[in-house]
Amino acid sequence: MAAEKRFKYVILGGGVAAGYAAREFAKQGVKPGELAIISKEQVAPYERPALSKGYLFPHNAARLPGFHTCVGSAGERLLPEWYSDKGIELILSTEIVKADLASKTLASSDGATFTYETLLISTGSSVIKLTDFGVQGAEANNILYLRDIVDADKLVAAMQAKKDGKAVVVGGGYIGLELSAALKTNNFDVTMVYPEPWCMPRLFTAGLANFYEGYYANKGINIVKGTVAVGFDADANGDVTAVKLRNGTVLEADIVIVGVGGRPLINLFKGQVAEEKGGLKTDAFFETSVPGVFAIGDVAAFPLKLYNETRRVEHVDHARKSAEQAVKAIKAKESGESLAEYDYLPYFYSRSFDIAWQFYGDNVGDDVLFGDNDPTAAKPKFGTYWVKDGKVVGVFLEGGSAEENQAIAKVARAQPPVADVDALKTEGLDFAAKV
Repeated sequence: MAAEKRFKYVILGGGVAAGYAAREFAKQGVKPGELAIISKEQVAPYERPALSKGYLFPHNAARLPGFHTCVGSAGERLLPEWYSDKGIELILSTEIVKADLASKTLASSDGATFTYETLLISTGSSVIKLTDFGVQGAEANNILYLRDIVDADKLVAAMQAKKDGKAVVVGGGYIGLELSAALKTNNFDVTMVYPEPWCMPRLFTAGLANFYEGYYANKGINIVKGTVAVGFDADANGDVTAVKLRNGTVLEADIVIVGVGGRPLINLFKGQVAEEKGGLKTDAFFETSVPGVFAIGDVAAFPLKLYNETRRVEHVDHARKSAEQAVKAIKAKESGESLAEYDYLPYFYSRSFDIAWQFYGDNVGDDVLFGDNDPTAAKPKFGTYWVKDGKVVGVFLEGGSAEENQAIAKVARAQPPVADVDALKTEGLDFAAKV
């Protein structure tokens, strides 16, 4: 029988949020032996966005230990020895299969048990796979997903094995756009396939998407919209050779990458804790309905103060900030001090090829496109304001400087009134500069 290990604090999950939580615990003076991180992954927490960006560069590609947390926010790189120096136990390659919140016990697949006083659930999301829906042939080799470093290594190996081949990217969101760019940069013949009328539909308007689709097309990426993959062909070795689309098209493929979304990993806690919006419901300090159990990052459904509603946010920025807030709240509770409520401004960004955009706030209401969104522009700079109830509630900017990106963040936070929507289009970035 494996021995039981006891800790004052356990972080369950080893993603971005876990690394930032560990750093905050260290800042708050956690004592050696009090904190453990239990993770399925084989490596210490790292900055996940690197996997769809720098990891896939054809030259000078990012590799660990280069992007361990917390370098993504210009902080200290927490190497495995940092954790041992701080007396934080990294329990890696360990899958927790049962969580009993009433007895404060976690059980692993290899029979070990862990008890805690305070638990931080930082389990993140799992990728949605085409095999989940029984898509014909979806278990063929080289049909790949990207969630962790093991996936990234598989993708790199496939890219080397199928050098200069044909790649099909299924999905037109974040992962689809970033991976299509990475594959093209590696000299693959790339086709993107997605069912929606334009790319990144959860954020982009038709006007924004028009630029990115045009830009990608100019880079030689073939875009097929309004249809989905319904089957795959494979050769005698089981390697994928073709993607069959619902519209009857068959695309040759040496590699297929699927990015069709994720699901928060909360099954361990079903029936034990309140849920909302597909996640674990928390207060403004990330404490769940079970005292002493906190949820951070993708799994947390938290009160978004700015819009007076409960939201789940799947983004690295929120993973980092929610981790810090939860740890501060845990320590404040212990010392009887008070802490300000989490007051998050939604933020998303992406980089691909030579372009980069940032978005702050909420993309609801009327959208006002400003600037020149011509995909052939040498140095594109354009954006969109979202206006609801006479106020600007969200701003998107492509090609902004650091100062301009700070200005649009300020606008999204302040929600300034707009008297004339047509004038806003003409004013463009000047409006943000005045706020």
